[in-house]
Amino acid sequence: MGTRVAYSQKELALYDMEVPNSKAFSMDYVQTTDDNGITRVTGVTNPTLIAYFPPEGVVNTGKAVIICPGGGYAILAISHEGLDVARLLAAQGISAFVLKYRLPKDEIMVDKRIGPLQDAQRAIQLVRERASEWGISENQIGIAGFSAGGHLAATLSTHYKDAVIANPKHTSLRPDFSLLVYPVISMQAQLTHGGSRKNLLGDHPSQDDIVLFSNEGQVTADTPPAFLVHAEDDTAVPIANSEAYVAALRKHVVAAKLLTYPEGGHGFGLNNKTTADKWFDHFLDWLADR
Repeated sequence: MGTRVAYSQKELALYDMEVPNSKAFSMDYVQTTDDNGITRVTGVTNPTLIAYFPPEGVVNTGKAVIICPGGGYAILAISHEGLDVARLLAAQGISAFVLKYRLPKDEIMVDKRIGPLQDAQRAIQLVRERASEWGISENQIGIAGFSAGGHLAATLSTHYKDAVIANPKHTSLRPDFSLLVYPVISMQAQLTHGGSRKNLLGDHPSQDDIVLFSNEGQVTADTPPAFLVHAEDDTAVPIANSEAYVAALRKHVVAAKLLTYPEGGHGFGLNNKTTADKWFDHFLDWLADR
């Protein structure tokens, strides 16, 4: 794809016109950074993509990744599960887009169950439709997600045929691959992260909604290949989430790799402090074979 002549990073409005599925409600956008340098965001009503392109001197691979930060569908851990990852991808010649998506709230959404998915579908639609402008191959656009952002990424990967946004150009909403790091996969009680399920589906979700948003049960032979990372001692989101998704992918003969660590807990982002091993390097090797 050649070499980009300059480094570029910018924030793009996700929607050109009115944000779909939205209510007229005033909500303050809040961004805070703690003593550990972790930045968290709440109150997103106008979702955006923060774009990072390969810097000058780095060969553009033509690949792209849209990143969904985690946070239990309550906040966006936008630094260590978003911006840090995007910078590292761009340094490897992979265009990266951090999705600042709306968190499911009845106050700002007509149907909060589909709000995050709308933003994820629109993100891949936007990147694919502007791929040639940005030096991206239309068939090399993936989705990444951490924790609840992993649920969103897996939901896009299994629900891309059911458009919940306007799609007049019939642009494919299917990611070409997915990266899921300690992801929430299921809404089933024995697997799920309780906070994520409550925030997305409410206090008393219907059985139909539980099934619909339990992505291990939505896999088909057309689901994108996936690379997953999980620590065995994760008490927030059990590793059984990743195991169930990988089992479903393999059942349908879809390429899947699960990288596990004995320790690391939850929310470690790029750096599992219990090991010198870097999962990101393994992901790059896996992606190079796609």
